[in-house]
Amino acid sequence: MPSDAGEMVVVRVRGCVAVVTGASSGIGRATALALARKGASVVLAARGGRALEEAAEECRARGGRALAVVTDVTDHASVEELARRATGEFGRIDVWVNCAALTLFGSFTEVPLEDFRRVVDVNLMGYVHGAREALSRFREQGRGVLVDVSSIVGVVAQPYTHAYGATKFAVRALDSSLRQELALAGDRDVHVCTVLPAAIDTPIFDHAANYTGRRVVAMPPVYTPEKVARTIVDLVRAPRREVVVGPGRGLLTMSRIAPGAAERVMRVHVERNHLSRHEPEPANSGNLYRPEPGGGRVHGGWHGGRRTAVRRLAAAGALGGAAVVLARIRSRRRPARRANPVRALPAR
Repeated sequence: MPSDAGEMVVVRVRGCVAVVTGASSGIGRATALALARKGASVVLAARGGRALEEAAEECRARGGRALAVVTDVTDHASVEELARRATGEFGRIDVWVNCAALTLFGSFTEVPLEDFRRVVDVNLMGYVHGAREALSRFREQGRGVLVDVSSIVGVVAQPYTHAYGATKFAVRALDSSLRQELALAGDRDVHVCTVLPAAIDTPIFDHAANYTGRRVVAMPPVYTPEKVARTIVDLVRAPRREVVVGPGRGLLTMSRIAPGAAERVMRVHVERNHLSRHEPEPANSGNLYRPEPGGGRVHGGWHGGRRTAVRRLAAAGALGGAAVVLARIRSRRRPARRANPVRALPAR
């Protein structure tokens, strides 16, 4: 099966060895389960040992082989050990999915700097550490697929999620740079794929560090983690540069045509639909420094009101579309600036 660059697939899901970070909950756990269901051997990595082992048992129940490795992605030595354990158990690594993520909400000048740095360490340096281990092995063996889970917020930023957004923009830039390096080196069968999910029904919103004074809720429309997991499985079969999951394509187009309008749509939507108007929440650091107690979950329980959510986003999109049209009309109505006449200089 060819990729979007016309290359043949070099990794098949059945029988492949896949490392998934952030595998104890949310998109990471859903991805590990989806790969196991297709016959992959999955190495699951996260901080929480109990939730991680439960996820590994679920993978085995779905027919895949599984190994749980407690890992701190901010520590390169820990990620090196993860890669060694994976190759020691299964002989090689064919696929690496970077999915570990934390998030932080609050006014930029009020959030603790150590919390901001913690999000950067996990969401960016964790991906850097994983990519280093994956690509060094892929290049040596001549094939492999690296999948990095970024976000729509890595294209159009949100208010209050500055740390998260900065890391997701950085992941896109990192992946673009890596793809270019691989192309220059002639590594045609080593692929780097970036996934850009919209709002996904995971526990990340309940676990977020929060300094807004208002409860964080999933911003509609909300899609299932399984939808992202299916996209990642498809990328293993047929790698592509970037894939959007959810309704973000229109917003991406708007960000290119009228970036100011895109920012307006985003900030209004966040203020109205991402922070509760009725439920206060005291300042807290969420799960930045420790895993949440108890087992991990794939879902966050946000998927129920999808129809209302779609209507809300459609209204926001209509406002954004109107802003784009208005911007175009205004630009056409502006009189062109007259060029200054060029005066001939006297001959000398």
